Amino acid sequence: MSESTGLNVVVLAGGISHERDVSLRSGRRVADALTAAGHRVVLRDPDAGLLPYLASDRPDVVFPALHGSSGEDGSLLELLAAIGVATVGSTGAAARRAWSKPVASSLVAGAGIAVPESIVLSHEAFRELGAASVLRVVREKLDGDLVVKPGSGGSAQGVSIVDHPDALARAMVEAFTYDDVAVVERRIVGTEIAVTVIGTDDGATTLPAVEIEPTAGVYGFDARYNAGETTFYAPSRLAESELSAAAEAAITAHATLGLRDLSRVDFIVDAMGTPWFLEANVLPGLTETSLVPLAIEASGSTASELYDRLVRTAHARFIG
Repeated sequence: MSESTGLNVVVLAGGISHERDVSLRSGRRVADALTAAGHRVVLRDPDAGLLPYLASDRPDVVFPALHGSSGEDGSLLELLAAIGVATVGSTGAAARRAWSKPVASSLVAGAGIAVPESIVLSHEAFRELGAASVLRVVREKLDGDLVVKPGSGGSAQGVSIVDHPDALARAMVEAFTYDDVAVVERRIVGTEIAVTVIGTDDGATTLPAVEIEPTAGVYGFDARYNAGETTFYAPSRLAESELSAAAEAAITAHATLGLRDLSRVDFIVDAMGTPWFLEANVLPGLTETSLVPLAIEASGSTASELYDRLVRTAHARFIG
């Protein structure tokens, strides 16, 4: 098949997670970009008819633009592999590693990347051992400002900054609303950046880092998806040495977790220039206010060019 020949691509968007609306916006953007690149695109929700449809219609490539558990916990990716369709992105096993924040942080720390000190708590342990006793131990171990977040999930849902001891209990309740596991970590103060990693058969490369400056001081859900809530700098204003260190750390994290094709790795860069790993996203947001499209633009490329490259890479990998 020549490079000028379009492929039959199914873009998956929607789902039933807390991030459904974000996924729909991502999916429409991906579908438009692939259509502009000359592909024949169908936009589908991952509903009960999806697997029979894919098994019978056999598209050339599936491009998941799903966020939350419906796309990022690895389940759907393994089912797509099981029915034998070429898929853009990581394997189910790799997605599970990245989806679990405690697992991802442990693996990345083992690769030599700085990770904030943390305590991981299950909701069951929190109840059985007594909230007051558990919070006392957490406070004794982790002093200063904290970040509390669900053990899995995205778009900063359920994430709280704790800058007063009395706020910790409420932050735990908020995190447990989204997951049965909560992560309490020491807050790293610095500049938040996101590094997009493109991994193909030619090896992994990074796009320019995007620097994040939320108006309210916290890059929460509203700041991520409402225009005007955050100022983005693409490329980041950090020193070249700091950006180089972050890019190297992002590629290391991408490789350590076994990710493929596309990922976004988030860091806080402290005053000493050290990038601290926050999380890795196997299906990052691709909306009009998302970070990956900003990085693509800063690289001098276009979404159509990059997504075209990704679907062709997935197709070539599948046909061997």
